Amino acid sequence: MRGRFDEQLMLLNKKMIEMGALCENIIALSAKALLEGDIEKAKTVAEIGGGIDHMEREIESICLKLLLHQQPVARDLRQISAALKMITDMERIGDQAEDIAEIITFLGGRTGDECGEIRKMAEATIRMVTDSIDAYVKQDLGLAKAVSEHDDVVDKCFDSIKSNLIEMIAENTEDGEYAIDLLMIAKYFERIGDHAVNIAEWVEFSVTGVHKGE
Repeated sequence: MRGRFDEQLMLLNKKMIEMGALCENIIALSAKALLEGDIEKAKTVAEIGGGIDHMEREIESICLKLLLHQQPVARDLRQISAALKMITDMERIGDQAEDIAEIITFLGGRTGDECGEIRKMAEATIRMVTDSIDAYVKQDLGLAKAVSEHDDVVDKCFDSIKSNLIEMIAENTEDGEYAIDLLMIAKYFERIGDHAVNIAEWVEFSVTGVHKGE
């Protein structure tokens, strides 16, 4: 019985890695489309979003089967429960990357490079998502805590971007709409970072049995 359970747990981890990779890809593709001003590339982001939605349903099914048929206890139960919580955040990461891509289609080919910290912010959020999923699979408490600490980098990038965009509007009011679009994109990157922190906190729960929000 335990052997079958371990097989299913390994399958769960494999699917979590796959869903995490899709989340990394969709953020990276959105960021690339933004930095290149590539509208056609932005339009392909939704395809990855569909794959993330499919993975969410697949992982949810695996988790429910483990809970109903294997009756896990203690740490195994926490790991499965954490996975169910995490896939909700991962799905929202996909949604927000799609939102970024949709805004890009309204920029008329202008890139995000006019706002210096966007690239750094995108790279930071990708790293946070990658590390949060790795922390789950490895059950690495230190890596999970590092994700939460790295959120400060994303927050500082957002503050810097906001200041730059205010200056941009002050210098040229015709750039107002473009600046607002970039601010929305930066806000979505910030939210993606927040979801990565949520994932990391559920990893901590799966290891320690204590959730930060409690």
